Amino acid sequence: MISNMDNTFSNVLVTGATGFIGAHVVDNLLEKGFNVRAVARSKQKADLMRQARKAYDSKLKFVFIQDLSQEGAFNGLLDGIDGIIHVASVSVHFLKRKPLNYSVADKEKELIIPAITGVRSILEAAARSPAKRVVMTSSFGGVLDMNRPLTSEWTYSEKDWNPITYAEAISPDATPQDAYRASKKFAEQEAWRFMETKTPDFDLVTLCPSMVFGPVAHPVSSVQNLNESNALLWRVANSDGNTPLPPARFNFWIDVRDLAEIHVKALLTPQAGGKRYLPVAPEKFNYQLASEIIARNFPSAASSATAEKQKILENVNVDRKNLDEDFDMAYRRFEETVVDFTKQAYRMAGPST
Repeated sequence: MISNMDNTFSNVLVTGATGFIGAHVVDNLLEKGFNVRAVARSKQKADLMRQARKAYDSKLKFVFIQDLSQEGAFNGLLDGIDGIIHVASVSVHFLKRKPLNYSVADKEKELIIPAITGVRSILEAAARSPAKRVVMTSSFGGVLDMNRPLTSEWTYSEKDWNPITYAEAISPDATPQDAYRASKKFAEQEAWRFMETKTPDFDLVTLCPSMVFGPVAHPVSSVQNLNESNALLWRVANSDGNTPLPPARFNFWIDVRDLAEIHVKALLTPQAGGKRYLPVAPEKFNYQLASEIIARNFPSAASSATAEKQKILENVNVDRKNLDEDFDMAYRRFEETVVDFTKQAYRMAGPST
């Protein structure tokens, strides 16, 4: 339940509420007794979420915005809101469920500009509202240097930014993946620039999570509609043993339930204001480990085990000092995350899988 200290943030707006991360943030807030105003694009998904949370009917209200980047999109929607957790991001379409295979015709118009204007839109609205803090979900993609040799020793920290420039991100040579990571960087930098130039009454916290895995809490009709990170785990679980493992260029990850908890802690922790965090679990992962966990815990899926070997980069790490000092977290192990998701995915897929 809400403590006296938490009463400052009794009414919280969550964008991206029907998405993978956003739905878990909504649930975490509801379980703690907060009133949640959930922003969604789809009324159908909102209705499904509401039906699955009837116990919180008086605490959960949905509002609808089709395009968060439109000027005035949040007009009237932040009245009475104490805190904002901005999880929503640019919608990206995937082709054939291949990892990060984006269907993008114009990288600047479809990825970069909407990401920047979407952040500006909600921050401008927040500045006209009673909100005291905005927590923004960014991405580790805005931190990574993809040109850094994997053999070099490096520890990423909150001071690191993806070095890609705007010109590089929109150039014909840039891949959609490059542009997507760049959009995360530029959107987050726009947020910090807004705070510096506009000096609003609220403060800002940004979170740059790495790969996010775990059971889904949002409406998903089938395993074909899983979010991209979980789709990679499902690819391992549903393999015939001959399909190559998905690549894991970096070994950082976090359970979606832990990430949701960090979002809420970021809202409530006084010293978090004005800070940037890199939420990653202490344990590293790769898809070989996922394959072994699935084979060990699901005998019927033993054929999914593969002899393929993947390395874990011990020379590339993340500085967790601020994360650990400011948020008292007990993180789930990778095995728990994989098992919980795989159980759910097999139920979703049905007996023929």
